[in-house]
Amino acid sequence: MKEVPFYLDPQVSAESDWRQRAACREVNDPEVFFPIGTTGPALEQIEQAKRICRQCGVRKECLDWALETHQDIGVWGGLSEEERKALQRRRRQPSLV
Repeated sequence: MKEVPFYLDPQVSAESDWRQRAACREVNDPEVFFPIGTTGPALEQIEQAKRICRQCGVRKECLDWALETHQDIGVWGGLSEEERKALQRRRRQPSLV
């Protein structure tokens, strides 16, 4: 059997990576997605990040990645830290149906 070397073509990988199409890549200040706290000015920062996410074509992929990799800080896929934690808890609970 002929051995075929495995490698990733950087150009092809970049083009197929959902992160390359994310709306947050166009933001001048990426810190908007990583507010300090959950009160006061941080609430406006969270809402600003969510507005950007709502316009993003890869929001689902972003959220899925954040959940799979246990991102516990920042806004990912349009959800805050607390919203992602709540979603994770709901997914772990057995269905009552």
